[in-house]
Amino acid sequence: MNVSYRWLREIAPGYAGTVAELVERLALRGAPVEEVVDLAAGLQDVKVARVVEAGRHPNADRLSLCRVDAGGPELLSVVCGAPNVRAGAYYPFAPAGSTLPGGLTLKRAKIRGEVSEGMLCSEKELGLGTDHAGILEIPPAPLGTPFVEALGLDDARLDVEVTANRPDLLSHRGIARELVGEAGLVVPAIPGATPVHLALRTDPREVEVGGVCIRIEEPELCWRFLGAVVRGVKVGPSPVWMQRRLRAAGARPINNVVDATNYVMLELGQPLHAYDLSRVGGQTLVVRSARAGERLRTLDGQERELRPGMLMICDAHVPVGVAGIMGGEDSEVRDDTTDVLLEGALFEPAQVRRTRRALDLPTDASYRFERGVDPEGHEVAFRRAVELIVATAGGRTDAEGLDVCPRPWRPAAVQLRPARVKHVLGVDFSESEVASLLAPLGFVAAPAADGAPAFVVPGPRSYDVTREIDLIEEVARTYGYDRFPDQLGPYRPSAVPDHPLFELETRLRQHLSASGLYEVHTLAFADRGEVAIPNPLSAEGTHLRASLLPGVLRVLEYNFARSQRDVRLFEIGTVFRSAAAGERPVEETRLAAVLAGRRDRPHWSRPEVPFEFWDIKGLLDSVLDVVGGTSGGRPGPADLAGGALEGQWSVWRGDAPVAVAGPVAAGALDAPPWAGPVWGLEVVLPSGWRLHPVEPVRPLPTFPASERDLALLVPWETAAARVEELIRAEGGPLLAGIELFDVYEGTGLPAGRRSLAFRLRFQAADRTLRDQDVERATRRLLTALKETLDVDART
Repeated sequence: MNVSYRWLREIAPGYAGTVAELVERLALRGAPVEEVVDLAAGLQDVKVARVVEAGRHPNADRLSLCRVDAGGPELLSVVCGAPNVRAGAYYPFAPAGSTLPGGLTLKRAKIRGEVSEGMLCSEKELGLGTDHAGILEIPPAPLGTPFVEALGLDDARLDVEVTANRPDLLSHRGIARELVGEAGLVVPAIPGATPVHLALRTDPREVEVGGVCIRIEEPELCWRFLGAVVRGVKVGPSPVWMQRRLRAAGARPINNVVDATNYVMLELGQPLHAYDLSRVGGQTLVVRSARAGERLRTLDGQERELRPGMLMICDAHVPVGVAGIMGGEDSEVRDDTTDVLLEGALFEPAQVRRTRRALDLPTDASYRFERGVDPEGHEVAFRRAVELIVATAGGRTDAEGLDVCPRPWRPAAVQLRPARVKHVLGVDFSESEVASLLAPLGFVAAPAADGAPAFVVPGPRSYDVTREIDLIEEVARTYGYDRFPDQLGPYRPSAVPDHPLFELETRLRQHLSASGLYEVHTLAFADRGEVAIPNPLSAEGTHLRASLLPGVLRVLEYNFARSQRDVRLFEIGTVFRSAAAGERPVEETRLAAVLAGRRDRPHWSRPEVPFEFWDIKGLLDSVLDVVGGTSGGRPGPADLAGGALEGQWSVWRGDAPVAVAGPVAAGALDAPPWAGPVWGLEVVLPSGWRLHPVEPVRPLPTFPASERDLALLVPWETAAARVEELIRAEGGPLLAGIELFDVYEGTGLPAGRRSLAFRLRFQAADRTLRDQDVERATRRLLTALKETLDVDART
């Protein structure tokens, strides 16, 4: 939302903060400012000038040679390439020696043999817009006046970040309400305006006044529709004050009628639309759904095919506008328009969103209607637009306006328990303190039926404040997040454990991060897959992904494009498979990882070793160790990675593949020649995973340990691990540790035998061991080793 600082000050005259203070204040209120633009930056050298003469350049067909009066003692010669320059008009003029936004410094130069002593500037050259096809024509002003002063550009434009749940902030009045409260707001006077008295004739379905008719055929999608006729208007440029405010807020002036609707939208947040009444068939507007085969050329010049279910504004015969989004080209206000039909409506937000997506037609109006327009201030904004049109374009209104209202707005009341406020925020607010914090935002206290305090929700907040917790958030914002105590208060931890799959994901993240891999998050959309998206946002996201690895490879390509060779990435996310007809798609959690580049950081003391198959297989084995319950594997493919791997090593559970690893296929990755081989894996995480038992905490021993060394003669065919396993099983409760510290294979040993030396540590938790305790345990071990494994003590 682009906001003019000066416009805000006019709506909230009691606010005296600087731009920097305003930025900080909005951030604390939950509406951070992303950018502050000084509208006068780089324009200090530009002046107001008038073209006295405009003729064709003698040596160029597409250039004009102008004589320009910039308020100096002499007329200046200027060569201009814009087709719209005309004698008598006023334009921004940058003389030789000026520096324009972007750093361009002008010099006196000859162009095709004629001297040019400066430049007449377009919107783009001044940094005020994107239009560079013609020179910016401005209202008359004293010649030589600084351009920023003449157009009121000594201002700052703030780009305020507005979340989807705060449509009330999509207007200057809404932003000002956050600064000074509802009581501190004023409605800026309209220069030269006189009061306009407009009565409204109301009906829930259809109204006709003076031959003009409005009818709603979709009352669930259009809650109210206001119309007023202004006859005898003179369409032309808007007054200077209006153009100043529009430009300061980032809007381009068009004409006085259209500018009036845009002005009200920026000031009060209500989108409006003006029709040329003579071009509205039957002087009738009908709110209905589109019919099969209907088409509409919108104001952007595009022919659009309409589908049933899209809400349209139609005349007696054909559509003339897409409800809540954009009007039609045939009924737009033009220079020869004399009678205007003004529309102000309330549309159901969800249907505006669906239509906007289907038509790929985002507009300032749809941005507001999709989030919700203030139903309480709807009529106020409509009447202000009528007053603006009459004040700037002349004309007179019909005695009565039209008001079709199938769904009158009634404010809701939400209960707010002070005890709940204290429980959530940790601060004990009294009922009077809560009321004083909510009152500036328009929330009026009203007792509920059971005696608990309640607050009536104002129209601007009717879309996002519907529950008690929403009111608590407003209390916190108004009180100030920075004022809450920073000490941690008492709390009760939850007794509900995390889902086992979440625990598994946490362990995998810890394991892979410790192994040097970085986690990435990619979108769940792809250009192919089993599950198609009915209304995709782009051609690259027509399906839900069926595997993770292709998305991780896109991130790898991003790194390659920035000369990052050694990359290790992983992602844990959801993939989707189709299900039976009428059922939801099947979701499956997976892990994908890639290894690219060198195994170790390059150093002069060792050769560079790239990743190889055993690295990715080792990573896969370690992941399966964390997952548990799956082991082994075999060469061969498994349909898990979406064709991104070749020469695969796969792991199966019964007939179902659960993991795959191998080199990335050449066609699956756009890699530079220096990248080297790239390895990847993808693993299906089990939905029924259970936590491994946690080892209990044991206190540190307080009594000393006793150690014994055993040298054993072990048959060649008996593994050392088998010997250690038997010692642990037969050692009893006193055996605290075992370590193999020597292996001897040589002369002096019986045939078929080798010597294994183990160090045994015995320890008791409640006493110091005696020699006979250790000897008894040692004899029991030697007996078990002899009887079970034919192992003798070496003497």
